[in-house]
Amino acid sequence: MENNLLQEIFVSVILIILLILFLNPFNLWMPDRIVMMMVLGLIVIFIVFSSFIWKEKAQDERENVHRMFSGRIAFLAGSGILVLGIIIESFKHNLDPWLLLALGGMVLAKIAGLLHSKLNG
Repeated sequence: MENNLLQEIFVSVILIILLILFLNPFNLWMPDRIVMMMVLGLIVIFIVFSSFIWKEKAQDERENVHRMFSGRIAFLAGSGILVLGIIIESFKHNLDPWLLLALGGMVLAKIAGLLHSKLNG
């Protein structure tokens, strides 16, 4: 269990580093090859990260509550950041439709998950 947690934290850190590198923080010129390698790396790391989340299994009710709480915090953080992005971009009169699509997708997925658990639970 502890080893799995360390692996998940390691993969999460790599994912965050890749996301920061996409911002090009060092103002390096990004040739197409480097961008393509970063995109491939992002896809692979995200798939590994998603597999950790998908395989999560709670051992007891307490652990299940902890996992649900962390999922709720993650949803609120993600949707809050998207709402902030929508507000900032709206004031700049340059709203990116991907912000709206991402927030709408999160809300629809949340509703679909709730309906699924109510109908099958």
